[in-house]
Amino acid sequence: MVATTAEPTVFVVEDDPVMRESLRNLVDSVHLQVETFASAQEFLDALNGGRPGCVVADVRMPGMSGLDLQREIVRRRISLPMIMISGYGDVTSAVQALKAGALDFIEKPFSRQLFLDRIAQAIERDRQVREAETRRAEMAARYARLTRREREVMELVVSGQTNKLIAMELGLCEKTVEVHRAHVMAKMQAGSLAELVRIALFLRAGQT
Repeated sequence: MVATTAEPTVFVVEDDPVMRESLRNLVDSVHLQVETFASAQEFLDALNGGRPGCVVADVRMPGMSGLDLQREIVRRRISLPMIMISGYGDVTSAVQALKAGALDFIEKPFSRQLFLDRIAQAIERDRQVREAETRRAEMAARYARLTRREREVMELVVSGQTNKLIAMELGLCEKTVEVHRAHVMAKMQAGSLAELVRIALFLRAGQT
């Protein structure tokens, strides 16, 4: 993911021109940036994965459906939250969309306030994900600066082992372990053991 300071944009993908314009005006009324597309392919052709925001897509569209679009976004590893809308009471489509990670599935006609609330939630989720990715990249860059021995020491430290036990396991003197541990704390910018453990858990979560 590309970090960006751009303002979030609501990407509306809707084949019905009247509904498309209505959604544009609704989003614009709360002073959010909005871009509209008449088809899923048109949106994909214009998509820049680094831009923040969310996607609003109709489930039933000619050619590539909203569900197809959702699968393609997942395949491209683009994390923009999606809100699916539909004029049909299609339970199967709703279940598929939500299982695939859609934030919500809203049936037309829907409440303007409900729609705007879901947009706000989607944008907030996107902000949180991007902040976490930026932080994880920073942590990973710090970890990459550790030597092989420092990584071994860090792994044993966060597992709860004492300097004495680490020295025995790695065949080092305890003083050397203390030096490596100090380097780990400095390079990872951890002010305490608890913070170092949190950093390690955060990095591991990003690998799953």
